[in-house]
Amino acid sequence: MTIAYIILGIVVLIILWAIYAYNKFVTLTTRVKEASSDIDVQSKRRFDLIPNLVETVKGYASHEAGTLTRVTEMRTRAMNATAPAEKAEAENMLSGALKSLFAVSENYPNLKANENFVELQKQLEDTENKMQAARRFYNSVVQDLNVAAQSFPGNIIAGMAGFKQSDFFVLSEGDAAAKEPVKVKF
Repeated sequence: MTIAYIILGIVVLIILWAIYAYNKFVTLTTRVKEASSDIDVQSKRRFDLIPNLVETVKGYASHEAGTLTRVTEMRTRAMNATAPAEKAEAENMLSGALKSLFAVSENYPNLKANENFVELQKQLEDTENKMQAARRFYNSVVQDLNVAAQSFPGNIIAGMAGFKQSDFFVLSEGDAAAKEPVKVKF
């Protein structure tokens, strides 16, 4: 009879552990989705600021149409990106285009003094900082999920329940400019 209780106790412990591990994966997967959503929210804010910034620059630098067109194209590409790697690449290209736009603004003192332009630059800088924080949070949560999914015995539950590892939000290799936030000069 004692052996039966010991076996029953072991079975109950295994079931409780499996429930705990499953719930942990549900929590981590939900946090990854939340973190990805945080990046999307900041990206949307950034995308909403860019047309206003482009229109402000247009009034002062109409012959810089190529730069303005590139910013608009990169914004569209970033908005349409879906996978984390695709989003990262598109965001990097958009950052580069914005840096070009700000470089153009250096040639126009009246533009740099324009209150709307200055306010938009401040908002964009704030958004860039929030995006960087959202990306760090996303990568942290993805790391937690991936470690749990790869570690024994969690990998057994992850495999049985179909939990998958997630991709990190990574800046493209060789794009040193993309690894720095957009510099805003006043």
